[in-house]
Amino acid sequence: MGRRKFEEEKGQLRSVGKSAPNNDASLPLICERVRHYRSLRKLEQKQLAQALGITANAVSNWEQGRSRPDVALIPDLCKVLDISFFDLYGLNDPHRYNEREQCHIETYRKLKPGHRNLVDGLMGSMLRMQDAENMPNLIKLRYFERPLAAGIGDPTEFEGLSEEIYLYESDEYRRADYVFRVNGDSMEPDYQNGDLVLVERVPSGLMLQEGEIGAFIVGNEMYIKEYRADGLHSLNRKYDVLKFDEEQAVYLIGKVLTVLEPENIASQSDVEKFQLLHE
Repeated sequence: MGRRKFEEEKGQLRSVGKSAPNNDASLPLICERVRHYRSLRKLEQKQLAQALGITANAVSNWEQGRSRPDVALIPDLCKVLDISFFDLYGLNDPHRYNEREQCHIETYRKLKPGHRNLVDGLMGSMLRMQDAENMPNLIKLRYFERPLAAGIGDPTEFEGLSEEIYLYESDEYRRADYVFRVNGDSMEPDYQNGDLVLVERVPSGLMLQEGEIGAFIVGNEMYIKEYRADGLHSLNRKYDVLKFDEEQAVYLIGKVLTVLEPENIASQSDVEKFQLLHE
């Protein structure tokens, strides 16, 4: 802040837009700024030259406008003059604190350590909230990592065997309630072993249309099959039709919508942001 004030009050430095005798606007500007900051640091031309490993005549030529510093020397020149690249070229430094930011810093330094910790925590929470507001929309479903096999007990309580899974939202995914993993090859080629499928819950008392794929519980096992009037069919013809009589308990979990693409499973970082905002 002090350096900028000096330049404004003394008016010794030109603005970027001023023209020069040789029609190169950047040459006189950088020459003036080298001379200004060298004088401000109380350095002789010879001292600056020695620090840069060049001749004093080279520095004199810069300040006379006869030449400009080699690009390769700029980092060292800024270091010796204790200035930034932006200072040297008269540009606005996006990293320099404005007056309001400087005021906040000075106020922060007046706080006791405990109060600083509170401010740190608040700013951290606000940044996370701000970051989360710009994230993609997610939906939360129930995911069954393992097949529902022996020991299910009451099929109406099968959700207790699931965990949460978060997906990036889409119109089709919003219809889903569950995610199941396909086990085996009985539904190939449409559903491969290990595929994750999205299932839409079917209200109690309703049934699928013939030819629709559904998730069923028959006895103590879960199946993904094609529903037909004569039973549950596999797409792989080497498997027999599952038939059942009136005394056998068959529960329809829901309709299979589509295969879940792995890239549509939300990343852990996006899940954490979503939970911060919604849970």
